[in-house]
Amino acid sequence: MKLARILPLVLLLGAGLAAAEPATPPAGDYIYEGGSGSLRVKPNGHFDITTIGANAHTCALDGTIARGKAKLDDTGCVLSFALNADKVQVTTNGSDQCRDYCGMRAGFEGAYIRPAPACTDKAVAGSRKSFKRLYDAKDYATAQTTLAPVLSDCDKTLDWITKAWLRNDLALTQFKLNDRAACLKTLQPLAEDAARTDDGIKENYPPADAEIFLPVVRATRTNLKLCRG
Repeated sequence: MKLARILPLVLLLGAGLAAAEPATPPAGDYIYEGGSGSLRVKPNGHFDITTIGANAHTCALDGTIARGKAKLDDTGCVLSFALNADKVQVTTNGSDQCRDYCGMRAGFEGAYIRPAPACTDKAVAGSRKSFKRLYDAKDYATAQTTLAPVLSDCDKTLDWITKAWLRNDLALTQFKLNDRAACLKTLQPLAEDAARTDDGIKENYPPADAEIFLPVVRATRTNLKLCRG
């Protein structure tokens, strides 16, 4: 009886190990989790990665994947690509030369997600354009149902600034629909920063981040005031 219980466990562990082995990702575009970069893989295994970190520091690298690994140029940096459902996990062998492809506050290791059709950059831009047309036409109910799914369904692949603007657009629409409770709930993740002064934002964020975030913060303050009545 003991052997019968152990054997399935061994088989499951073996399957798990096999699933974690490096593999060449299917060709296509992937978004860095959090929306701050991308991985593009071509059918021949060639790839390129671009990411952006704090204070507008960036990473940029490319190469060719073979059996789930890629050696970068003539360096000691080796990347591994592991598949897990719709994600590609990118790791390195820890070589210091991997840092040569990045600014001081940027990195590229982590999960890259194949976005749902509605969450590609092009689809999100299209939804925002449709939303604005509906909002300007004062069709607030349809505008809300157009924008809300983008914010909820694409959460893992939206960058933080886009997500913040979407929250403000949705909250203002909810205000127009006289749903102040929903408006406040939508803006809640931004409320702490909105309570800070402009100087407070500059003290809490790197200069480049503060510059692009301040317009969002100011809009959030205005919209919170509206929704609080």
